[in-house]
Amino acid sequence: MSFWKTITRKEDPRVYNKKDGHLVRSLKVRDFLALGVGTIVSTSIFTLPGEVAAMHTGPAVVISFIIAAVVAGLVAFAYAEMAAAMPFAGSAYSWINVVFGEFFGWVAGWALLAEYFIALAFVGSGLSANFRALLAPLGLKLPAALSNAFGTDGGIVDLVSVLVIVLVAALISRGASRAARVENLLVILKVFAILLFIFVGMTAIKAANFTPFIPQYHETANGAFGGWQGIYAGVSMIFLSYIGFDSIAANSAEAINPQKTMPRGILGSLLIAVILFIAVSLVLIGVLPYQEYANSAEPVGLALRAAHHGGVAAVVQSIAVVGMFTALIGMSMAGSRLIYSFGRDGMLPKWLGKLDSSERPNNALWTLTIVAVLIGAFFPFAFLSQLISAGTLIAFMFVSLGIYALRRREGKDIPDPSFKVPFYPVLPALGFLASLLVFMGLDYQAKLYAGIWFILGLIIYFVYGMRHSTMAKKVGGQNDGEKQ
Repeated sequence: MSFWKTITRKEDPRVYNKKDGHLVRSLKVRDFLALGVGTIVSTSIFTLPGEVAAMHTGPAVVISFIIAAVVAGLVAFAYAEMAAAMPFAGSAYSWINVVFGEFFGWVAGWALLAEYFIALAFVGSGLSANFRALLAPLGLKLPAALSNAFGTDGGIVDLVSVLVIVLVAALISRGASRAARVENLLVILKVFAILLFIFVGMTAIKAANFTPFIPQYHETANGAFGGWQGIYAGVSMIFLSYIGFDSIAANSAEAINPQKTMPRGILGSLLIAVILFIAVSLVLIGVLPYQEYANSAEPVGLALRAAHHGGVAAVVQSIAVVGMFTALIGMSMAGSRLIYSFGRDGMLPKWLGKLDSSERPNNALWTLTIVAVLIGAFFPFAFLSQLISAGTLIAFMFVSLGIYALRRREGKDIPDPSFKVPFYPVLPALGFLASLLVFMGLDYQAKLYAGIWFILGLIIYFVYGMRHSTMAKKVGGQNDGEKQ
């Protein structure tokens, strides 16, 4: 077999249906809405609008959020059709494996894996920092050795981060439906905190804080500020917030009636998230001039205290800490299903694709957990966070282009889904171009780290995956039969 035919060998979708058929289908639309909202509307809704406004956009942060939402929406349509047609574990990895071939599926999946490893560690660290900040006024303080990552400010291990990541893994290991019930409750609590901030903050809005809505462009130490250049820089920062809908697709093998459940979960959660992000941005800018949010780690609390609502600020920030568990649950479920898919297909060691006695992919779950804990312990997040958006955007581009290959096979060897991307063939092309444009707007370091991660993925594929994949063994078995 030629090299090109080897790397483009495509998996039969019936194989994934059979392999993933052992996973328990227990998740409903409400579970996926909670999973999506919980992952998309994570810590960033309480921090990012103020940070982006101060660094790049001024009041026009709202425009940046809308543009980022449009880009995410274009890709979400493609995700919805893919998930409805091919409800397999592993989302983009499995889909691209079917429509483009093994190598391209590995690249898309490897890009997503960076998101899950790093985002899980990142949210765990953020939850730890906020939790310790809440305890400080009570006189409770952990020593520096147990509060920071190794080698950072005298730290050895961030104990709280380790504990919460392991706690979430223990919850998920007992079943996706049980984790979904906890997720649903926490998402309701989080949305309540967001709405409380919006309604209380609205009473203190000053129209003057929105003028000028788009400040004049100039360069700062942080890059572009003001004008459309600043808005574009804001989009690249904000896009990270919207990528959580991939966590829904990764669990599609556990969906009840995925033809309807997946499109409603993916598109519905994104719509809810967009509305909440825009509302929070408008209130934040209205309550205080955007300059006040520079270098503030808690702009929502700052705004509420400035409006003389210190008690509400304490309530919102307390719920925000608890609400961070929703992102940890969503990322852990999605990341473990992706690793399970790699093991299922032999791209990584087979034991990662094994299910336990209750048909749960817990080998993959605990592998994800251990790696995330180690990443959080030893690597600085300024370095790692750059990889999250870059890796996900690469997968988004693959999925957008994959719709063209999918359409040729729908109704043949792939079921004809009840949901399809509207305005085909224009919308998938727009999704690809928009994702590419946002990727180009990322800073140099993001692209450099994505390149390093990509090279590492290539080494693993050519040294291990290409030789040990189930498709390689299938071809090898056929060749042996032919020789006999």
